[in-house]
Amino acid sequence: MAAKFITLEGMDGAGKSTHIPNIIQMLTARGVEVVSTREPGGTLLGEKLRALLLHESMHPETETLLMFAARREHIAQVIAPALARGAYVLSDRFTDATYAYQAGAKGVEADKVVQLEHWVQAGLQPDITLLFDVPVEVSVARLSSAREPDKFERESAEFFAKIRAAYLLRARENPDRFKVIDANQPLAEVYKAVEAVIAAL
Repeated sequence: MAAKFITLEGMDGAGKSTHIPNIIQMLTARGVEVVSTREPGGTLLGEKLRALLLHESMHPETETLLMFAARREHIAQVIAPALARGAYVLSDRFTDATYAYQAGAKGVEADKVVQLEHWVQAGLQPDITLLFDVPVEVSVARLSSAREPDKFERESAEFFAKIRAAYLLRARENPDRFKVIDANQPLAEVYKAVEAVIAAL
C-alpha cells in the first residue's frame, strides 16, 4: 500500500482534532502504519516554536516565517522519513492553515506564502486534505466553552470569517485534494463522512 500524506484543516472549534483517533483506528485496521503529528509542532524544535506562535504577539510576517521554520524541521524529521518508508502521515494542520490564518486573516501577501511553500516543501503536498467546515457562529460558540484559549482562539468573529473564506477558497482551487466535511452535523454523521473519505483511499 503506497504511502499517503493526509492533512486535517479547519477553523478553531471545527472539531477536526476529535476525529484523529478514529482516523488512526480506521487506517491501522487496514494494516497501515500511521504517523500522527501536528502543526505547528511535531518535533522538539517545532513544539518550542508552537508555544511562541500560540501565545506571543508578533508581526504577521514573523509569524509566517516561524510557521515555515517549524514546518521545514517537521518535514525533515517526521514527514519525509515516514513517507519514505511507506507509512501514512496524518497531520493536524499543514500549509493550508498558513494560507487561511496568516494570509487570509492577517493580511500577509499570498505570494510570499507561495514562495516559502516552494522553498520549504520542494513540491511536497498532501495527497488528501479533510476540511472540517462549520459556520463562524458555531466555531465561536464551541470555543467559548473550551479550555483556556490561545491567541488565535481569542480572535473576533470577523477574524474567523476570514479564515473560513480563505479555507473554502483553497478547497475550490484544489478540488482534487480537498474533501470538505460538514462538521455542523451530529458527531456520528461527521464520523461517517470522514470514514467515507478514508475508505476511498
